Amino acid sequence: MFALVGLEYYLSIKQNKQLYHGKDFLASATIGFGNLFVNALTKVAIFYIVVICYNITPWSIPHTWWSYILCFICLDFIRYWSHRISHFQRFWWSTHVVHHSSEYYNFSTSFRLSWVQNLKIIFFLPVIMLSFDPVVFIIVHQLEILYQFWIHTELIRKLPKPIEYVFVTPSHHRVHHAVNEDYIDKNFGSTLIIWDRMFGSFKAEKEQAIYGITKPVNSFNPVYLVFHAWGDLFKDIWKRPTKAWQILFGSPTIWEREQVKNVKADKVSEP
Repeated sequence: MFALVGLEYYLSIKQNKQLYHGKDFLASATIGFGNLFVNALTKVAIFYIVVICYNITPWSIPHTWWSYILCFICLDFIRYWSHRISHFQRFWWSTHVVHHSSEYYNFSTSFRLSWVQNLKIIFFLPVIMLSFDPVVFIIVHQLEILYQFWIHTELIRKLPKPIEYVFVTPSHHRVHHAVNEDYIDKNFGSTLIIWDRMFGSFKAEKEQAIYGITKPVNSFNPVYLVFHAWGDLFKDIWKRPTKAWQILFGSPTIWEREQVKNVKADKVSEP
C-alpha cells in the first residue's frame, strides 16, 4: 500500500496535481498505524465471536466455493446499510467521520479509519449468526476491507461501463467523499454499487468533488481527528440532556450545518 502511495505521489507531481499535503499525509498515516494496533486486538475478539456463534448455532454453512460468494453478498449488503446509517446518526457518524475529514483525496485517505469503528460489529451479527465457516467469514471480510484502498484516488477516472454499473469505483467513491450539495450522503456501497442503485442513494460523478466535511476540522492532530466528533456529541448531550436520544441518533449533517451557520453569524455580528 505504501509503495502505491509513493507511486501515486510521484504521478501527481509529474502531472502537476496537488493530491498530497505533507501534514495531511502524516495525519492519515498516524491514524492508519493506530488503527492497525487497535485491530490487532479487536480482530482477535471478533474472530472469537464468529467462532462462538458458529459453534452455538444449530445450523452452519459449509466451507465450499459458493459459501464465499454467499458470504460476500451478505456482508456487502450489511456493509452498505451500516455505512449508510453511519451517515445519518451522530453516534455512528462519530465512529466514521475521521475517514471523511481530509480535504485531499488519495490512497493515504483510506488509512483514516476510526480507532473505535469496530463498535459497528453489532450490524454484522445477523451475518455472523448465519454461521458461515469462520475462515470464510474472516477472509471475505478482510477482502472487503482491502478493496477500499484502491478506490481512494483521483488518478483513476471512469472505468468501462459494466464495471461502473456493478462495482464501486474511484469515480463513485469520490462522490461519496465530497461535500458538493448534490453529492452529500450518496454512494454508500462497499464493493458493489448495485445497492445504491437499488435503494436510491446512487449519484454519478459529474462535477469535480470538493472533499472534507460540512463542519471542517481544521486540524492535523490525529487524536483530535479521531475523537473530535465524540467531544462535540457529549458536549451537546451535556447541554441538552433531555434530548439525548434525539442528539445521539439525529442527523450529523444537519447539526454540522447549523454549527457552521452559527459560527458565520457570530463573525458577522462582531464589531
